[in-house]
Order: sequence, then C-alpha cells, then structure tokens
Amino acid sequence: MGTHSRAAGALLARASTCTCRRGTVNWGRMRKKCPSTHSEELRDCIQKTLNEWSSQISPDLVREFPDVLECTVSHAVEKINPDEREEMKVSAKLFIVGSNSSSSTRNAVDMACSVLGVAQLDSVIIASPPIEDGVNLSLEHLQPYWEELQNLVHSKKIVAIGTSDLDKTQLEQLYQWAQVKPNSNQVNLASCCVMPPDLTAFAKQFDIQLLTHNDPKELLSEASFQEALQESIPGIQAREWAPLWLLRYSVIVKSRGVIKSKGYILQAKRKGS
Repeated sequence: MGTHSRAAGALLARASTCTCRRGTVNWGRMRKKCPSTHSEELRDCIQKTLNEWSSQISPDLVREFPDVLECTVSHAVEKINPDEREEMKVSAKLFIVGSNSSSSTRNAVDMACSVLGVAQLDSVIIASPPIEDGVNLSLEHLQPYWEELQNLVHSKKIVAIGTSDLDKTQLEQLYQWAQVKPNSNQVNLASCCVMPPDLTAFAKQFDIQLLTHNDPKELLSEASFQEALQESIPGIQAREWAPLWLLRYSVIVKSRGVIKSKGYILQAKRKGS
C-alpha cells in the first residue's frame, strides 16, 4: 500500500463521517468506455474521487484527523455563476440509502446548495426510502422525509418537490395528507412499459407531472459502496462504512433544455460511531 493510501486509510480510520462529491466523470479524458448504467457511472465517480483525493492529502489534514472528512477535490464540482443563475434550472434526486433519519434530507439539500453556490434548488425528487423486504411502501414510510421537504420549501431552499415510483393509491394518499403537494412523480417504464391509466388520470386531475426514469431499484447498496472504497484505498476496513444518502443533481440551461453539468454528492458514516 502506497503512502497516499496509508494516509487516506489513517484518516478514514479516525473519522466518523465522510462526504464525497463530484461532477460527472469526463469519460473521454479517462479513456474509458462510457458506463452503460447509472450504477456503473456512480461507482466510477466514487472511485475516481477517492483516488484523486487520496493523492492530494495535505500533511496538515493528517495531523488534524478531522471527525468529518471531506473526500473531494476542489475542481470536481463547478459552482454556478450568480449572473447565470436565472438562466439555469437546478434539479436533484435524493436517494436515502442507509439512514432512517429525516435530517438526511436537509443535510443533502444544504450541501447541494453550498456545493453549487446557490440559495435554493428548483426541484427535488425523493426516491422511495428503503424498507424491509416483503413490506409494502406506505404513507408512514414517506411522511418523515416529506415533512422535511415541506420545511425546506417553506424556508425557500427548494421551489418544488416530487416523488418517484408511487402508484396511484400511494400518490393519492400522499397528496391528500401533504401540505406542500407533490408536483411530479417519476415512473420507471422498464417495470411497466406504459403509464398506468389510473395514475395518469389522477395526475392529470391534480396537475401532477408524470416523468420517466431508468434508475435501478437500488442505485447504491452498502456492498457496492464498500467495494468501491476497498478498491480505491486498499487495506482500509471498508466494511466499517455504510452510505447514508446520495444526491444526484443536474444543472440545465432553461432556454435550450441542455444539461450544463451534473454530478453526485454522497455521505457515508462509519458504523458504531
């Protein structure tokens, strides 16, 4: 194990939380085949970020042994020019991976705003939170996260909020309960081929935009994160770490519908800390 890996391993062994963030990898520059799935893209982003971060660790950081570790590189994320903010739409999708705390929602949104240099996000879609195998998603599972999203709308950190993969009954229950109504719901057409008629009718009645997506059911698992961590920093006790949440963002030029930039922000915690 090289000097850089030893330093990275020592820092991660003492930290309780780590955050990785990166704009989407430039595949041409890496001379690698473009990933075929979102999961592959994310894994490569995590590995490249950790590799670059570990090669640039300063001696001061090693002496400090911070409890919260920023595993990132300064050039990895492009802040939005304030003069161009009105021309851009900043959207995000939040995946709760290993945390049952609704505070993860606020942490993720606050970090996205800080990283991109903006006061608010134009829209945030929350993926269905993790539930036990064999258990159907219910309103009770969604409520803690939606309450935090509503608070973020009230505090003007988010303009509009939406859901992902809710059927008609689930969406209707959320709509009737929520103070801030969902303005969109993503549907994975890989699992249903066409929009369900009852969902389409309900969305049309209450002006909810139906969008499509092709994210896998589990974009980032604990095991896949640990594998990426182990491959990037050999010798580390990767099984001690678990991802809490993942936020994927995109910055779109409104007038042209062109994606100017996109990337990921991820937070993980060392188990038992």
